[in-house]
Amino acid sequence: QLQLVQSGGGLVQPGESLRLTCSGSGDSLEVYAVAWVRQAPGKEKQAVSCTPIPNTGTTYADSVKGRAVVFKDTIHKKVYLELSDLKPDDTAVYYCAADSRCSIFDDYVHLSGRGEVWGQGTQVTVSS
Repeated sequence: QLQLVQSGGGLVQPGESLRLTCSGSGDSLEVYAVAWVRQAPGKEKQAVSCTPIPNTGTTYADSVKGRAVVFKDTIHKKVYLELSDLKPDDTAVYYCAADSRCSIFDDYVHLSGRGEVWGQGTQVTVSS
């Protein structure tokens, strides 16, 4: 029974960096793929990243490629998303989500397996 709790959002200025944290409890993250997803007001959810099982390499969406880094620490049940050179278009609610598998297709995250588990989301606002 995995649960995910997020932290690290807030107001940042353009060009700065931000690190978001997704903390797991109740189950081992060793058997979960983890995705980061974001949603701007009035828009559909947009893929940010997918980290598979095993942790062999993260796939990033084109919108954040080169600016995003994901680190999955299964021992301490945490997944971090660091986004640099933040832009106003990065403003959104950011979610972490887990399942047996994840993939990115047409800018959408696809989760499958035992059932999706989602964090509560955290607001990131990029503005001067």
